[in-house]
Formats: sequence, C-alpha cells, structure tokens
Amino acid sequence: MQALPSWQLFALCVLTWGTTWYAITWQIDATAPEVGVAWRFTLAAAVALAAWAARGGRLRFGAAQHLRLAAQGAFMFSLSYVAIYHAERHVPSGLVAVGYAASPLVNGLGAHWLFGAPLARRFVAGGVAGVAGVAGVALIFAPQFRAADATGAVALGAALTVLAVLLSSAGSLIASRNRERQIPFWPALGYGMAWGALLSWALVAVAGHDPLPPATWRWWAALGYLALAGSVLTFAAYLSLLDRLGPGRSSAIGVMTPLLALAVSVAFEGYRPDLAAALGAALAVAGNVMMLRRDERG
Repeated sequence: MQALPSWQLFALCVLTWGTTWYAITWQIDATAPEVGVAWRFTLAAAVALAAWAARGGRLRFGAAQHLRLAAQGAFMFSLSYVAIYHAERHVPSGLVAVGYAASPLVNGLGAHWLFGAPLARRFVAGGVAGVAGVAGVALIFAPQFRAADATGAVALGAALTVLAVLLSSAGSLIASRNRERQIPFWPALGYGMAWGALLSWALVAVAGHDPLPPATWRWWAALGYLALAGSVLTFAAYLSLLDRLGPGRSSAIGVMTPLLALAVSVAFEGYRPDLAAALGAALAVAGNVMMLRRDERG
C-alpha cells in the first residue's frame, strides 16, 4: 500500500466502499442477514490477524483489552451491519448509503457529549445541512416506494438505517477510546471483527437460521468481495491515507462514497431519482464537505 500514490489509494477506497452496498444485495436474498454478516467478518478477521502476525505483530492481549475490543466489535462489525443488511431488504442500497451521510454529525455529537470533544461552528452547520439533505431524499422517495409497497417496508428500512448509523457511531466512539489506550490498529481491527463475528454467529443460533451458505457463485463472490476488499483491503488503504494526509483530507472518501452507491443503485436496482431527490443528495454531500473542512477559528 505504501508504494501506491495517494490518488490511487483514494480511488480504491471510494470504488470499493461505494460498491459494497450493492454487493450486500447478492447475499440477503439467499441467506439471513445475520449469516452473511457472520461469514463476512469471520473471513475478514482471519485475514487481518494473519497479516498482522506475518509482520511480527503481537497477538496476545489482556482480558480488559479484549473486553474493549469485544464492545467495539459488537457495535461496529455485528449489530450495525445486521441492521444494514436488514435495511437493504426493504430499500435500495444507495438510499441506505446516503443515510450514512448523517454519520459524521452523529459521531461528532457523540464525542462532544461523552468525551468533551470541541465542536467547530462549520461542523455543526454542515451536519445540519447533511441531515436535512438525507431527510429530503427520504421524504421525496417515500411516496414512490409506498406506492409499490403498502406494507410499511420503506418505513422499516428507514428505521433500520437510522439504527445502523447509531450503532456504527457507538462502535466508532469505542474504537477511538481503544486507540487512545494504545491498542494497535490491525489487532484492534482483527479482534474487533472476530468478536463481531462471534456475536453474529450467536444471533444466527438464537434465531435458528441455517448457517450454511448456498452453493451459488453470486453469494460466494459477494462474500470474498465484502470480506477481503470491503473489510480488509480498503482499511489498509485508508490507514495509509491517514498517515499521509491526516483525518480531515482522508475523510473526503465519505463524501464520494454515497454518490457512487447511488449511481450503482440507478444502474442495477432500477432506482430512478428525480431532480428534487438529486438536490437533496447534493445537500447531504455539501453538508459533509462543510463538516470535513478545517475551521481554524473553532
């Protein structure tokens, strides 16, 4: 990764994370969401920990550290993804991706309320704009979805998207605490994924789902792409960008990813936005741009 120029690392993250939302749809029609999440992070955890061990990294951590990693994994790599997978059963994947435009605001507010982190004026203004854009897109498209589905599936999908954002933000806040406690990135990622996979397997058992994946190339192709490219490779690229550019410029990835996810939904899921919806999505992206710009005046 270090040998690649920054623009290639940036493109890798956007292209991969922008298409993983659609790749999820290749699995949720064949298996329960919990099964797909469990297999995804079982494979991803094994690869991440093996890569760390191959570099001579330490794999042994104390019980207190594993408790923190288990909390991170439960929210970041299990419960939030289960909610995402369920949400994509009811609404197009691109709309779920745009819903995640609210994540920077939720993360910032959570860090402020729980840890006392400062909030810049530009960040708050941008967050409000982003959330307004997401709400506008949801309200504009709700009648169209309701016309095709009068059972409330759209409302359920929207609620699950909100739940996923909240759960993911909780995981991000726990992860930030873990980094402050000097837990290295790769073992934190690998063990976090492993604990998340373990919780997902427990959910599979409690719900009585068949844990065996189907013998279809689409399901297995999606698993490989989601676990290896979407959960390991992109984190390696993103980590390299963080080292080179810092968190502010690297976070521009989160602005471009929803746009690509929407384009994929238009191309493959029959998603047809009108002008008002496009303006709403643009407002969400503009909000994120405002949040991610540094405000030196605070």
